Amino acid sequence: MRIAIIGTAALLTLGLSACNKQEMTVGAPVAGGARATAMLRTADNADVGMASVSEVAGGLRFTIDAKGMPSGTHGAHVHMVGRCDAPDFTTAGGHWNPTGMKHGSMNPQGPHEGDLPNLIVGTDGRGTLGITIPGATLAGLLDADGSALVVHAAADDLMTDPSGNSGGRIACGVFSAA
Repeated sequence: MRIAIIGTAALLTLGLSACNKQEMTVGAPVAGGARATAMLRTADNADVGMASVSEVAGGLRFTIDAKGMPSGTHGAHVHMVGRCDAPDFTTAGGHWNPTGMKHGSMNPQGPHEGDLPNLIVGTDGRGTLGITIPGATLAGLLDADGSALVVHAAADDLMTDPSGNSGGRIACGVFSAA
């Protein structure tokens, strides 16, 4: 009995080690990996930060560094068209969704590749966000019509199609190769 318990524990440990090793490879930096950036601007063209994306093992790493934004929790999404025409940035289109999934990480039929976690902005107007999206590619992001990063006025509920009830678009930036 004791040998069976020790054997089972050893197999579980080995299995968990293999899972951790696999998770660690997704998101690892890629030497010479391509990058893109987007300068975030409000409808009145105020500079409110930057979004960057870089190729990593198994996907793309998105980073947002916001400044001068209203404090609070804001939905942040990659949108499917590389246009940010004021005043409402609707020219950025809907969320980037090459896999045809539903919106939100809490949605059993989601998430799609344009879903990012909420951006939390402090009372100093600053906020940062970083996430790796497995399976996403820079070629898909920078396709013929490009893509944009949009910050919304309210928090994303991470579930409701099509945009998580995250309100109007308050900042936008078009991704371009860096």
